[in-house]
Amino acid sequence: MEHIAYCESKANELDNLVSGNKSMLIRGAAGRKLPHGRVAIGDIVYLINNDSSGKILAKGTVNFVYHSEKLTRDESERIIDENMYRLKLTPDQRKRWIGKRFLCLVEIENVVPVEPFSYVREKNMDDWIIVEKVQDIMRSK
Repeated sequence: MEHIAYCESKANELDNLVSGNKSMLIRGAAGRKLPHGRVAIGDIVYLINNDSSGKILAKGTVNFVYHSEKLTRDESERIIDENMYRLKLTPDQRKRWIGKRFLCLVEIENVVPVEPFSYVREKNMDDWIIVEKVQDIMRSK
């Protein structure tokens, strides 16, 4: 499986993943939401900034995944704090994710820049998109 993950440009997430300063992305919600339960070790994650540029800039390989069960606020805070050395969240990001009932932590290794390309997004507004092969949705030049 391959994935397209939007990175928070305001927090320089994509640059920090490429430079190795950060190795993990987090997603969470009140219910099970993508990519919860749908990402696995060995999957490829293509990375794009959420700045409306529309260009995929890097990719990496999933080497660790944590899919939580239903969490209390204290449990979500503990999980986030235990993984801060990989998440490298800003104070605003940390505040946003604490209290989510379901968390998905995805550690990505071997993150490298790719020749920038765009894809056909259609009307999907999710920040994590799952595809069979990213080549199938690449925008033709």
